[in-house]
Amino acid sequence: MTARVAVLVSGSGTNLQALIDAERDDPDFGGRIVVAGSDRADAYGLQRASAAGIDTVTVAMQDHPDRPAWEKTLVQRLLDQRADVVVLAGFMKLLSGQFLANWPDRVVNTHPSLLPAFRGAHAVADALAYGAKVTGCTVHLVDEQVDHGPIIAQRAVEVREDDDDVTLQERIKTVEHQLFPHCVKLLCNDRIRVDGRRVRVLD
Repeated sequence: MTARVAVLVSGSGTNLQALIDAERDDPDFGGRIVVAGSDRADAYGLQRASAAGIDTVTVAMQDHPDRPAWEKTLVQRLLDQRADVVVLAGFMKLLSGQFLANWPDRVVNTHPSLLPAFRGAHAVADALAYGAKVTGCTVHLVDEQVDHGPIIAQRAVEVREDDDDVTLQERIKTVEHQLFPHCVKLLCNDRIRVDGRRVRVLD
């Protein structure tokens, strides 16, 4: 059975585009992106989704009295699309345990560092400021803490002497655009098992 995938974005959606390309090019991807959602109506990722014929929804925080009401609406929009897997592709909002309970071990995120190092929204700048010689990207299942859930896969990226935020971020994205679709494919094909903090990938 093909998994129904919801992708949440807040910005340009380059990781969403990588997923769209993977679904198109890989007959064994195992998932179909049925909706792209955002907290921002101007997120360019929504335009990428529309261009690919994918339904889009916007659930803006300012249209709701509080965060729980916003999240309840977001959950309902994804349930309306019968989503099996939820992918956070640059989605800059924290999600509660109540949200995650609808998709246990089926909400996945990508982060531009080798977790647990450099959690949070400024991971690339933090790695540079710390003087790290290696950073990279991590794809992980989502829990209630920031960039904390069980790790599915990681890939390293060397930090060069002349790197700045932009050059390092772009090299991380190149790797991320390969690793993230691979991990989403694993989820869609039900090849991931979680034991505490350890993730096992089935053959």
